[in-house]
Amino acid sequence: MASEDLGRTLRRLRRLADLTQEELAERSEVSVDVIRQLEQGRKHSARLPTLHALANGLGVELTTLLGDPPAVAATGENDGPRFVAVRRAIMPTLWEPPPPPIGPDFSLDRLREQIADAWTHYHAAEFDIVMKVLPGLIADARSAAVTGSEKGRGAGFAALGKALQLGGHVAVRMGKTDLALTSLERAVDAAGCSSDPLLVPMIVNSVAWTYQRQGRLADALGVALRAADAMKAAGHTGTADGLKVWGALTMSAATSAARNSDYARATKMMEAAEKEAAHVSKLPAGTDNRMVSVFSPSSVRIERVRLAVQYGHPEDALKLAKGMRLSKDTPPSWRTWLLLDVARAHTDLGDASGAVKTLESLRRVAPTWMRHHTLAVAIVRDLWSLPNHPAGLRALAEFVGVAS
Repeated sequence: MASEDLGRTLRRLRRLADLTQEELAERSEVSVDVIRQLEQGRKHSARLPTLHALANGLGVELTTLLGDPPAVAATGENDGPRFVAVRRAIMPTLWEPPPPPIGPDFSLDRLREQIADAWTHYHAAEFDIVMKVLPGLIADARSAAVTGSEKGRGAGFAALGKALQLGGHVAVRMGKTDLALTSLERAVDAAGCSSDPLLVPMIVNSVAWTYQRQGRLADALGVALRAADAMKAAGHTGTADGLKVWGALTMSAATSAARNSDYARATKMMEAAEKEAAHVSKLPAGTDNRMVSVFSPSSVRIERVRLAVQYGHPEDALKLAKGMRLSKDTPPSWRTWLLLDVARAHTDLGDASGAVKTLESLRRVAPTWMRHHTLAVAIVRDLWSLPNHPAGLRALAEFVGVAS
């Protein structure tokens, strides 16, 4: 990977982790001289395995170190007018008048459908569409929650919780994790005023993910485990939707444990989650899959592949991925992560042709994700630096803009 911002990002993350260059070198097993050269701008590039080792040493996702997150436009401007509107919707102006009352033609069912559609666009990496509609969805949901009929306010608060949760996810993709936490805290408050017992733990899972992006791994593990245990204690895992929310929290906890160097604990959690995932289809049917956490045998296996790659077990990752059949409700974002991790595993094993074939599949399945995802670009850039280019690599390099 080559990036003008790589050194600055590395230095900022190292300081946030309260590590000296020598301590990071020891934790990541990367030469302290390489770290110094990167941070001082004397070295502007590093191979993917080096970046992976540094990310592990820092306790962050690799994409956090790679630079701009997937939602940032090619211009690099992630605070343009459209996102400013999202920010204003999440954090209304202080002391502004209360929201206007809902009109006679307002429909909560239609609002819920629009929010579900927005989640679909999010999982397809259509962030411009999401940011265009999200301020209006938040505003409508806020009006329904505050000014709607007594009977409809609970549903209005539920809609507001889901809209603000989506706002939190968009903010994470834009690299604005503090704004994301603000949106998610307000989403939890709204969810607490609804009658949906699954909504708060669902949003807590998003909070855990955001903590992971900030490197707050112990916090992420703690909130996810507490929410999952509370669901079990309250008997909320007897439906398909309830088990999905519990399963997503358990997977999130496992990811946090793994990133905190407790791979054995993470493996046990993932094995337990995979066992429970087999029961989802046997429970009473849930509601709209677009509005509930992603959890199925497919999603558990995808996460296990990811952890295997991240923690130096590429052979295990390819074995887990081989012959995997994804369920129909697996979102494009999860399919993207699987193919990226398989490509990383092939790259780690020196199989450039296998990596290219996997990336070609990704381009067919999710071209928008591939063009914007920093990890996809980093893998292609790594392959492009090799002396011998396998067939198909030039087309991929041109597609993501790294071909010289």
